Amino acid sequence: MAEAENTPYYITTAINYPNGRPHIGHAYEGIAADVIARFQRLRGREVRFQTGTDEHGLKMARKAEEQGRTPRELADEMSGYFREMDEKLNISFDRFIRTVEDDHHRASQEIWRRMEAAGDLYLDRYEGWYSVRDEAYYDESELVAGEGAEKLSPQGTPVEWTVEESWFFRLSKYQEPLLELLRKPGFLEPASRRNEMIAFVEGGLRDLSVSRTSFDWGVKVPGSDNHVMYVWVDALTNYLTGLGFPGETPEMETFWPASLHLIGKDIVRFHTIYWPAFLMSAKLPVPDAVFGHGFLLNRGQKESKSLGNVTDPLALADQFGVDALRYFLMREVAFGQDGSYSAEAIVTRANAELANSFGNLAQRTLSMIFKNMDGKLEAFESAPDDDALLGEVSDACSSLLPAEFEKLNFSHGIEAWMRAVYACNQYVDEQAPWGLKKTDPERMKVVLQTLFIAMRDLTIAIQPVIPEKAAALLDQLGIGEGARGYASLADSDWFERLVASGFTVDKPTPLFPRLELPEEDAA
Repeated sequence: MAEAENTPYYITTAINYPNGRPHIGHAYEGIAADVIARFQRLRGREVRFQTGTDEHGLKMARKAEEQGRTPRELADEMSGYFREMDEKLNISFDRFIRTVEDDHHRASQEIWRRMEAAGDLYLDRYEGWYSVRDEAYYDESELVAGEGAEKLSPQGTPVEWTVEESWFFRLSKYQEPLLELLRKPGFLEPASRRNEMIAFVEGGLRDLSVSRTSFDWGVKVPGSDNHVMYVWVDALTNYLTGLGFPGETPEMETFWPASLHLIGKDIVRFHTIYWPAFLMSAKLPVPDAVFGHGFLLNRGQKESKSLGNVTDPLALADQFGVDALRYFLMREVAFGQDGSYSAEAIVTRANAELANSFGNLAQRTLSMIFKNMDGKLEAFESAPDDDALLGEVSDACSSLLPAEFEKLNFSHGIEAWMRAVYACNQYVDEQAPWGLKKTDPERMKVVLQTLFIAMRDLTIAIQPVIPEKAAALLDQLGIGEGARGYASLADSDWFERLVASGFTVDKPTPLFPRLELPEEDAA
């Protein structure tokens, strides 16, 4: 583990396709990636975190045409909504990349030239089924029957028969190296996605059409100006663009290969078959790991414009608070599986755990220190009950939560943390410091300061999930910004130093007011 803590860490989300405004699924992936990035920073690693928008392709060109404007005008407007979402949800990216940017065109054209130099590109004619919605080609055997005689992609989207001149990539050449990669422990998680991809490759790989001539909104193919790159060559290369490729930059040296591509389960094929093959062809290292998370369902249903159940994540954040929304999404869903959410579920979870348990613990502890000890901390001798509680809290914060977060098991990690919060509340009820004030004021001080120490550990541990509220509470606890990393959890002298500094606890500000259901959801 110590070695991992010194290794740089590069995490990416899939870049979002901005042909519509952001929905809750986009927010879910961004928040999960942000939790991972913050967690790794707190472990002391040098982290680079990239997200952004994928703005080329036929979908965007057609939508712009319908609206009577240029694809670039549409892309500028729609990409702005995604950046706004990331900033509002406290997503701490280092680069928000847009595929329309000049450096990205240079990077995409360079990876193309390298694949061409490897003898892996050839010109031919493409005839086959294409889904505009998925920006993907499908074999006849993959199609499913729609209403009447309509053919649909495996995702249920319409397909069109397409005939055009195209450059092809020799994907078939990479069948064996790809199987070896997919079988490598840890490359693709969860296991269910890995098994699907292995089966897909074992079924035989066909060469892949990688350019289009029927539209011109995309990255131009070097030497073939009437061709634009198939969006996935362009889109996937963003992970290199953000590090300065093709330049031999310090960022490329430090952060490539990527530590983790975090993506939705519907685009696993592109990231674990096409992308590694492109990289192998271009003589570049493949990413260390890819994780295909599940979908977030609205009361058990996938969100779609046709069902009219698309949720604006910013409206949820306004309604319930950014940190309550982040906490709910990481706590409620077993990461990797599909999960469901509703206004009632968010309110129930946030009230039970953040308001009534963690928030109430902080409020009670700090209020009693402020009122009954004039906010002053002092050295004390602990009893076995106090040591037992602090041992349980320390174990949850230093061992259990980090071990689960390292494996992307966020809900399990938060559950371990929550058990420690419950243990603190049980300790308060058993010790009853309000009664001790009269019967044994010295013991009361020990109990309150034991809780103060526990609060500091609990708050440091949960920072990746609720960064804004955790920072506000650490301020109230007098913990400086340089003492908030996970390494600080092993510092046994911090409380003595805080006492010696003369720090006093102010009247606390409640962190998590109880949430109410909005009228229409309560009805």
